[in-house]
Amino acid sequence: MRSRFRSDRRLTVRMTVTMFLLGLLYVAFVVALIVVLKSWLLVVGLLAVMFVAQFWFSDKIAMFAMRGRVVGPVEYPELHAVVDRLCALADMPKPVVAVSTMGMPNAFATGRNPDNAVVCVTTGLLDRLEPAELEGVLAHELSHVAHKDVAVITIASFLGVIAGLIVRFAFYSQLFGGRKDQNTAVIFAAVMGVSAAVYALSFLLIRALSRYRELAADRAAAHLTGRPSALASALTKVTGELARIPTKDLRTAQAFNAFYFTPATGKEPGIERFFSTHPSLEQRLEQLGQISTELGEAATPGNSKAE
Repeated sequence: MRSRFRSDRRLTVRMTVTMFLLGLLYVAFVVALIVVLKSWLLVVGLLAVMFVAQFWFSDKIAMFAMRGRVVGPVEYPELHAVVDRLCALADMPKPVVAVSTMGMPNAFATGRNPDNAVVCVTTGLLDRLEPAELEGVLAHELSHVAHKDVAVITIASFLGVIAGLIVRFAFYSQLFGGRKDQNTAVIFAAVMGVSAAVYALSFLLIRALSRYRELAADRAAAHLTGRPSALASALTKVTGELARIPTKDLRTAQAFNAFYFTPATGKEPGIERFFSTHPSLEQRLEQLGQISTELGEAATPGNSKAE
């Protein structure tokens, strides 16, 4: 079922290309591990189990890590009312609504499809935003669900996660595993080399897609609500609040930056923006300003093509 969120062909193309390239990388990764470890059954079986686990339980993993819990309309009536209104406006299934007890102002959406999605906001966000700003943030998160880019990011991040785990395992095995013969050392070096290369490539591909999908979500939310200025205000406010939160309190959340409304970094990226999961605040505000101008011009009397 198609929602009323504005479709984005460029996002669809980017998701398709990213998944295709990651698919090739995944096949090469599996083949390399089979050659090195000489056991296709072990490699394929282990990766298949871990993939299914991440894909099916990614929402529960994220909820557990971010201390989120499902809440009902009796406990959070205003939050549910906003989600109900946006889902009706977008003509999409209502996701599970959750709240995290974290004081960090943020929100995220997760789930493998629109029928099995979760939208979670932190108490820090609820305490700081005005109703119109909260609506803009929730519309942004719902657009991720409608565009299905949440599922794509979840699948795409799997390869990088596995490669990263293998690198750590191989490193600590070498460090604490005692003396090994020359053949074992060569195998470990090969596994670490292949895994490190796969991790680096998947890291760059996922970050590039993540930055674009955030801009796409901003656009879709602004057009759905008709109030890009409210979303811009929420972005500015949340980014400013994050800058005041101690870095040590943000570290736990940074592993889930790709899913957040704004990254838990506490500062605007410099040269590291090329490796960031989100575009800069300036870029997002500029885009929302352009949409605000377009919507204002469209609503201005005497500016229609009919005249």
